[in-house]
Amino acid sequence: MSLVRSAVVDTPLSLLQRFGRRAALLMPRGLYARSLLIVIAPMVILQCVLSYVFMERHWQLVTTRLSTALTQDIAALIDLHKASPGGTADAELARIAQDRLRMDIEFLPKGPLPPALPKPFFEIVDIALSNEIRRQIGRPFWLDTVGRSNFIEIRIALDDSVLRIVAFRNAAYASNSHIFLLWMVGTSLVLILLAIAFLRNQISPILSLAHAAEAFGKGREPEFRPQGAREVRQAGYAFIEMRRRIERAVETRTAMLNGVSHDLRTILTRFKLSLALMPDSDESRDLEKDVEEMQRMLEAYLAFARGDAGECASQIDIRDFLDELRLDAERHGARVDVQFSGDDSSVSVRADAFKRCLANLVTNARLHAEKIRIEATRDPRFLTIHVDDNGPGIPHAAREDVFRPFFRLDESRNQDQGGTGLGLAIARDVARSQGGDITLSDSPLGGLRATVRIPT
Repeated sequence: MSLVRSAVVDTPLSLLQRFGRRAALLMPRGLYARSLLIVIAPMVILQCVLSYVFMERHWQLVTTRLSTALTQDIAALIDLHKASPGGTADAELARIAQDRLRMDIEFLPKGPLPPALPKPFFEIVDIALSNEIRRQIGRPFWLDTVGRSNFIEIRIALDDSVLRIVAFRNAAYASNSHIFLLWMVGTSLVLILLAIAFLRNQISPILSLAHAAEAFGKGREPEFRPQGAREVRQAGYAFIEMRRRIERAVETRTAMLNGVSHDLRTILTRFKLSLALMPDSDESRDLEKDVEEMQRMLEAYLAFARGDAGECASQIDIRDFLDELRLDAERHGARVDVQFSGDDSSVSVRADAFKRCLANLVTNARLHAEKIRIEATRDPRFLTIHVDDNGPGIPHAAREDVFRPFFRLDESRNQDQGGTGLGLAIARDVARSQGGDITLSDSPLGGLRATVRIPT
């Protein structure tokens, strides 16, 4: 049964899909690198094809023809030697070969040929010349195309002697192939450099758009001007229009909330004034508590709805920022330890909103724990802050639910006792509006760890 399953799974299609997934993991992630690959890969393939055609076809054809001509000259010398044997005739043949054919010949005493040499790595000329000697001369021979780089040595066994020929190497193969290779490599480098310069110019506007969108998400005012190709400029103009619509929506919401806040605060002020004029009694004191609770709830609702609208990011010193947070918590009777690690303590955040975020986390810990520890770490990319306590913690199943507005725990721990259930929701909203997030986990102190992580 397992063999059948294996045969079904390992089909050619599944193997191809598996290969495609593995190849996708090796592909570069950036658009610039992928664009370069799209440009360079066809160029390299084309050059390889041209090299194959030249080396295996054109060069082999030229080498074969040159080897044929060289072998014909050697065969003619052998025929002349057979027609006029003798020392004087051999000397005249050596002179003619050197003056007319640019080769040195020598008639050695008859004897065995040297042992065969190993085949060279680049054996086109060796194969072509050997084939021509077998075809035209048909006698035992010995060939050395490696020993001396500029020469070829050939020995052919004759009836009465051994003919030794030393010829120039370029007489048997096309010696100008390196010019083609250099030209091919040179043109490839020029094309690659042009592709790199062109793609860098095309990718730069996309990176500018990405940086502008990231800065806008962090609450900063990016200086962005659409540029580049038509499609990239269209995306840039769409981003600018989207930013304007978001800003108008935020301004409208802020104006509406300010109006609502003013009207409701006016009514609460009237309630307080009426209660102040009433005689002191248990009922009036209960009404005062209700009015105060209503005012706290109103402030929480407005803070959640308003978020950090209208506030711009600014540079703050996180050390001083955390010290102020510690002093505020200690004024409410909490014991807080603060630690910071990092070379640079300067970060760009919406200061008021970020303080509200951390204050909500510290308040949540203060209401349920005796000991609180704040650890901050600043690296080149992120600011990470851990708020640990030794309280009862929050069950794992409810650690995402507590970030929902108006959600309140019934057991173990209530993140906003006597409040509205908006503390953690406001904190996460602030963190996400600055490009970060908040997560909950187990604390080394035994309680809850709230981790704020925002880009710097």
